[in-house]
Amino acid sequence: MRGPEIVLRDARASDVDALTQLLMQTYHTTWEPMLRPEVAATFATGERTCAYVRAHWHEVTVAVLHNVDPNADGDVAGMVHVIGDFVDALHVAPSRQRLGIGARLLAHAEAQMRARGHRLARLETDTFNVQSRAFYVRNGYTEVATYPDEAWDSGLTTVLLTKPL
Repeated sequence: MRGPEIVLRDARASDVDALTQLLMQTYHTTWEPMLRPEVAATFATGERTCAYVRAHWHEVTVAVLHNVDPNADGDVAGMVHVIGDFVDALHVAPSRQRLGIGARLLAHAEAQMRARGHRLARLETDTFNVQSRAFYVRNGYTEVATYPDEAWDSGLTTVLLTKPL
């Protein structure tokens, strides 16, 4: 039996709910356990996530899987959003991690940046997120700075990573 086929495509308006669910899944499994209860409650509403998806879905590339499960073929399993030379978001459904989806999305994002003339890729993660940090280092990124997370006011510390393109 052959393994799953990962297909990348531009997000569609019909993917908005799936993208929102994907981001909320990764929020619940990754960030929620690390946040102070009052901060977690703010994010748990999903309002910021919904607003983000509604504003940016048309800039997103999604990964869908085929040849996995007839009931899940074509479902959104991951996404990447690039702004200029910055990977603004890269998420893979917790149940679909370790299938190569993240690496495919990251390579796609880097190719987009290269094609647009960027020489350096940038992205951020959090210091507590050991899995994410290891993934990016395996894919050629270097941690270059840390600073408080002011954008989301999470109380966490952000790590900036870069990679020459």
